This record gives sequence, C-alpha cells and structure tokens, in this order.
Amino acid sequence: MDIQRAGSKPSGRGPSDWFTGTVRIDPLFSAPAPARVAGALVTFEPGARTAWHTHPLGQTLIVVSGRGLAQREGGPVEEIRPGDVVWFPPGEKHWHGASPETAMSHIAVQEALDGKTVDWLEHVGDAEYGGQRAG
Repeated sequence: MDIQRAGSKPSGRGPSDWFTGTVRIDPLFSAPAPARVAGALVTFEPGARTAWHTHPLGQTLIVVSGRGLAQREGGPVEEIRPGDVVWFPPGEKHWHGASPETAMSHIAVQEALDGKTVDWLEHVGDAEYGGQRAG
C-alpha cells in the first residue's frame, strides 16, 4: 500500500504549447509499472482550454467543479458540469476546458502506451472556441 498525501506534489502551470489561458495541473497519481495509469486534477480559468490532442489508450475526465466545454473532432461543442464523466476513446481528436465565463476543474485519468499518454496537436483558436460554444 502507498498513501500519497494531499499537497505532497507541487502544482504546475499548464504549458502554453499545450494550453490556451491559465491552467493549473495538480498531479494526483502515477502508478508504478507494470501499471500504466496516471491522474491529475486540472483547473482551467474562464476561457482556458487544451489544444486539440489524442490519447493512445483513451482518457476519462471526471468534472468536479464549474462549467466546462469539450469537443471531439467533427462533433458539437458539449457542455460539461460537476458529476459528469467524459470518455474519449483511443485516438479520438478532442479538446476540453472552461466555459468563457466560469472556471472548471476535472480529474483527468489516462494510461501510457510505450511511455506516452498524449499526442498534442494544434491550438483551438479563439474564433473556433467562441463561435461554437454550448449555451
């Protein structure tokens, strides 16, 4: 058994290569091999979001506070709220983040394939984000 105490890992800022706006990442866990799952609490300030990206083994988001938006390639922008659980299948191109007016926090859980959990792509532009948001 391993107990990871709250606050034992430092918070980090979401890098501008992968995020638009102010994003804080609080690492929660990274299971040792042979397990390959990791999780983090990610907080997006209003208007902040990820770039488009994919996950080789998929990703689960558990929304814990605020109001957010998520979109898969070719689909509509969807509103996500506390208690919602979002699943992105392996290789599905998507983005997620806060609504324009409200911050949002979610727990992100994903598995590594050959040591890699994510493939980052292009940024979601302001016009794309603002022009397609859910109401």
